[in-house]
Amino acid sequence: MVPTAMLVSVFSAAQAASVTNRDDKDHTVTIIEEDVQKDHVLKKDEVLEGVCERGCRIRIDGDDVNPYVLEGTEVTTIEGGDLYAEGQGPLVSPPTGATGQPSKPSP
Repeated sequence: MVPTAMLVSVFSAAQAASVTNRDDKDHTVTIIEEDVQKDHVLKKDEVLEGVCERGCRIRIDGDDVNPYVLEGTEVTTIEGGDLYAEGQGPLVSPPTGATGQPSKPSP
């Protein structure tokens, strides 16, 4: 029998977003969940898992103008300094003032 706390932990991680750095250089990824902001330095091919469980904003390399908005279940990659949905096109940063809406992949 699996303890309940372990099930909750596994379920939460499965429902959280992830970010993989596919670039040849390191990137600083800032995760902003509610009022909490945390920076992570991702080296080439490093994966940041279990982020944005309830949705968040992500900034790449300190870009504080238009953060990416995630719902919390996306699998994303950094390529060319931009954030992409895994297997899709780049995520589009919302226009200034529209940070409450999730980013949508471009057509």
